[in-house]
Amino acid sequence: MDVDAFVAAHRGEWGRLEALVSRQDRLSGEEVDELVELYQRAATHLSMVRSSVPDPALVGRLSSLVARARSAVTGARTPAWRDAARFLAVTFPAIVYRVRWWWLGATVASCALAAAFGIWVALSPEVQATIGAPAEIRQLVEHDFEDYYSANPAASFAFQVWTNNVWVAAISLAFGILLGIPTGYVLFLNAVNVGVAGGLMFAYGKGAIFFGLILPHGLLELTAVFLAAGTGLRLGWTVIDPGPRRRGRAVAEEGRAAVAVAIGLVLVLAISGAIEAAVTPSGLPTAVRVGVGVLATVIFLGYVLVLGRRAVRAGETGDVPHGPDTAPEAG
Repeated sequence: MDVDAFVAAHRGEWGRLEALVSRQDRLSGEEVDELVELYQRAATHLSMVRSSVPDPALVGRLSSLVARARSAVTGARTPAWRDAARFLAVTFPAIVYRVRWWWLGATVASCALAAAFGIWVALSPEVQATIGAPAEIRQLVEHDFEDYYSANPAASFAFQVWTNNVWVAAISLAFGILLGIPTGYVLFLNAVNVGVAGGLMFAYGKGAIFFGLILPHGLLELTAVFLAAGTGLRLGWTVIDPGPRRRGRAVAEEGRAAVAVAIGLVLVLAISGAIEAAVTPSGLPTAVRVGVGVLATVIFLGYVLVLGRRAVRAGETGDVPHGPDTAPEAG
């Protein structure tokens, strides 16, 4: 490519584009159309120069022009607070609502499995003997289980709980790409742990204490974990059956939606961690503590049902914006 000839051939277009960009707020409809067309041409010119004759001066000039023109075409950047507001009002509830059958299924399966293990442990002294010596179990049900929630300062404990739960949720989401197998394993372990702890507490007549300590924070916390797991399972199933979409595109879209869930769950788990640190071990009556957990969970589910259903009906999927504004052609 002859650089001088190329510049001479397109100098007029670039100059016109610069002029339109400089007065972008006062353009007529025809001039806006012209701006878009010249921006696309300039982007193609930049691609051609980079691939054929990477002249530093020309590349720099065209890069600056294309960047300014892109800003004029796409408009001013949306403030960060608006992005955050849209994420909370549209993106996050949309994906949570869209995958609702997956995480509701994970909820039902996990609760059933935990209940089965709990009943098995509570009614079987032989099983209890395999878990620990009677003295160890009595220490657990009479002291350790309850002391766990008040052993550390509330702020420190809340951060510890939040970090652990975010990690569990992240594993459930990320490893869903492996056909959902690791996610199912995480769900299984969680159900077994809850079931065994509950079974031991009931076997020693501490069932009320168990639910009084688990429910205030556990309702919202487990909802978040089940949501993460359900989204991970959905991602794993997409690898197997992408539906009418191409597999690569389907996995990419579901993967980006999973990222949206992960970001949203950071806030949800922070709330459940705060409840676990401040409400669960407090001296409030059990009914009040459980009521806090029920209220927090109902608010979250209502938020998903109302905003999520509205967003999905409007065509939202929970996917996040991606990719460049245009894809210049090299020629």
